[in-house]
Amino acid sequence: MIRFLIVATVLAGALAGKPGAAEPAAPVITTRYVAIDNVCAWPNLATLRDGTIIATIFNKPSHGRAEGDVECWATSDGLFWSKRGTAAPHEDSANRMNVAAGKANNSDLLVLSSGWSLKKDDKGRVVSLVEVLAPWVCRSSDGGATWKVDKESFPKAVEGRTQYIPFGDILPGGDGALRVACYARDVKTKQDGLWMFRSADDGRTWEVQSRISDANNETAIFHLGSGKWLAAARSLSKTKQRIDLFRSDDDGKTWTSSEPVSGAAQHPGHLMRLKDGRLLLTYGNRIKGEFGVLARLSADDGKSWGEPLTLVNDLLSSDCGYPASVQMRDGKILTAYYSNGTAAHRRYHVGVVVWTPPAK
Repeated sequence: MIRFLIVATVLAGALAGKPGAAEPAAPVITTRYVAIDNVCAWPNLATLRDGTIIATIFNKPSHGRAEGDVECWATSDGLFWSKRGTAAPHEDSANRMNVAAGKANNSDLLVLSSGWSLKKDDKGRVVSLVEVLAPWVCRSSDGGATWKVDKESFPKAVEGRTQYIPFGDILPGGDGALRVACYARDVKTKQDGLWMFRSADDGRTWEVQSRISDANNETAIFHLGSGKWLAAARSLSKTKQRIDLFRSDDDGKTWTSSEPVSGAAQHPGHLMRLKDGRLLLTYGNRIKGEFGVLARLSADDGKSWGEPLTLVNDLLSSDCGYPASVQMRDGKILTAYYSNGTAAHRRYHVGVVVWTPPAK
């Protein structure tokens, strides 16, 4: 049985702006609740043709230090969720926890899942993560209920780096081919590099298309149209783990950097387009005393952004965030995130906020 926390309120904007200036318009929070309990999750959202929203999650209440699977959960109304199926079941002494997900052009659900091999003590307890596991290509033709898993076709690691770690949405480009962002760590320098991968056969096989960055990891990509892309990429600790923005005008072949779109300790992000044409960026906030989820809007395809909007700011620790958003048929936004607890619900869970953005 899933417990729900319901609130109906209007949250103030995250920043007051300059002295004497009007505060930014605030989002209207309609509902907030615990959607999936006792999971760490890092949710990814996709909407099926019939309006069903699918959340792809890691199914254990641990930040990776547990054997666990990638599961798919579904809701038809944005309120009540149920498990659909298991996209990537774990192997012994391992987990499947790192995920990119989306829809193929034929509307199949796709999940790319890597994970970690695990070290256990003599009592069978996980004591550490050992090494990154190569991604699997998982595919469902029945809305996430059953899955076919290809363990071999995704490209393996290059010499001197970990296996690739997929993240964010799988999306089609201007040429119809699918794209996804993956990162991998240099085993010697411990620095992450970031790549875009391309699939010309609707997600069955993949190849490296381009290198986006030498200093970023978890990245949300978005196709603006006409071969133009944005990539909102989590930076490394040297740049205080903000979200850097990259652009491509040639369908992901080459990239240029833009201004960061968040402050330090605010990451990672998710990008989507609203029905009114604006871009929505939602992202985690790990600043002490403000733990939660923020949002920004852009009316010019990410060239400029409005002030941050606060969606959640009462989580108990920095072990939180990783939001993903979809727009429902009634125009409201559903944003899912994970949390290691709130004052009213002190354990891991997927939280959901249903809200309306300020008017255009």
